[in-house]
Amino acid sequence: MSSKDDYIFEKRNLLRTPSGRKILKSGLVKDRGYNLFKYYLTESKIEYAKFIQRYKDGIHQLIISDQTPVETHNRFLEQVGDSTELQLDYDKILLFSNKMREKEIVFDRIDRILNSNFVKMTFPVFYALYDGFASLSGQNNDRIRNNVIDGHLIAIDLSEPMDRILDKDEDLDYLEDYKFLNPYILMLAKQNIKNAGPEVYEVFKTGFADALLGQKIDYELKIKSIELSYDNLERSYKKYRSVLGTAGRNMCLNRNPLSEIYYIGMAKAAECVGCGNEIQDAILTRGIKSPSWPLYYSILTNDVKMGFKLTLEKSKAYLAEAYLALEMLNDDFKIKPFLKFLFLTVSHYNEYWYRELVTNRNDLLEKFQTDLQEK
Repeated sequence: MSSKDDYIFEKRNLLRTPSGRKILKSGLVKDRGYNLFKYYLTESKIEYAKFIQRYKDGIHQLIISDQTPVETHNRFLEQVGDSTELQLDYDKILLFSNKMREKEIVFDRIDRILNSNFVKMTFPVFYALYDGFASLSGQNNDRIRNNVIDGHLIAIDLSEPMDRILDKDEDLDYLEDYKFLNPYILMLAKQNIKNAGPEVYEVFKTGFADALLGQKIDYELKIKSIELSYDNLERSYKKYRSVLGTAGRNMCLNRNPLSEIYYIGMAKAAECVGCGNEIQDAILTRGIKSPSWPLYYSILTNDVKMGFKLTLEKSKAYLAEAYLALEMLNDDFKIKPFLKFLFLTVSHYNEYWYRELVTNRNDLLEKFQTDLQEK
C-alpha cells in the first residue's frame, strides 16, 4: 500500500487477518488483481510527486497574486457555513499574507497537510478509475486527467486542516497557518475541476455541499447539540461518501452509467474505511472518538468490546454494497480486478486494527469500559 502505515501490509501482518491471507494468495499466484494493483501503485508514485509540486506551486501562486486576502478569507467562510472555528482575525490575515509569500513556509505546511493516509491511498485509486474510463471512452487526455484528479485530491486534502482545526488534536502550532491556507486550497481545487468541464464542476459543487453538511452534523454530534442516533451518524458519514463518491463520478467525467457505478463503489468503500479509522483512532488516541460507530454501539449495548465488534460488522455491510457496484461492471472492464483487490486491502485494514485492539490491547478495552461507565 501507499500510506504512512505501510507496515500493516507486511507479510507477518497480512497473515493475521482473513483478508490479508487472501491478499498474500493473490500475490503468490500473481493474479490479474494483484498485478494491476502493483502497476497502479508504481505508476502513481511517479505521478504523485508531480502532483505535490503542482499543488505547492498552485497554492503559492494564488497567495502571492491575491490583492484582497481578507475578502478571500470571508468568501471561504461563507462557502463553508461561516464557522467561527475556521476564522482568522483581520490583522492575522494580513500578517499571514506576508508570511506565506515565502515558498519554503507554504511548501512545509502543504507537506504537513499531505501527511494523510486518505490522500496517499486515494491517488492510485483515482489514477486507475480514470484509466478504466479512458479504456472505454478513448478519452485518454493527460491534461483533463491531471485536472480532475488534482482537483479532487486537493479538495480531499482540505478536510485535513479543517479537521485538525476543529478537533484540535494535532499540529497545534500550525492551526492558524491552516486557517489562512484553507481558502486557497479550495480555490485551487475548484480551478482544476472547472478545467475538466462544466458538467464535472457541477457534480463537485453538489458533492462538496453534501460533505460540508456531513461535517456540520459530525461537529454538532461532537459538541452534543444533537442526539447521537443511528440516523444522525449515517448523515454525518456524508463527509466520507460525498467526498469519495463524488470523486468517483468525476473520474469518468460524470458519464453515465459508469459514473453511478463508480459513485456507489467509492462512497461505500469510503464509509467502510471510516469505520476502520475509528477503531485505529481509538488505539492511537487511547479514547473512543465522539461521534463514532464504536461509541454509538458501546452506549447501546453497555459493552465496549461488543461496540467495536459491531463496528467491524458495520464496515462489512458498507463494503458489501461496494462489491454490489462491482457486479454492475462487465467482467472484461479493465480495472475490475484492481477494484476487487482494492476492496480486499480495505477489509484487511479494518480487520487488522480490530484484531490489534481485541487481541493485544485489553488494557485499552478496560479503560474504555471504565470511561463509558463514568459518563
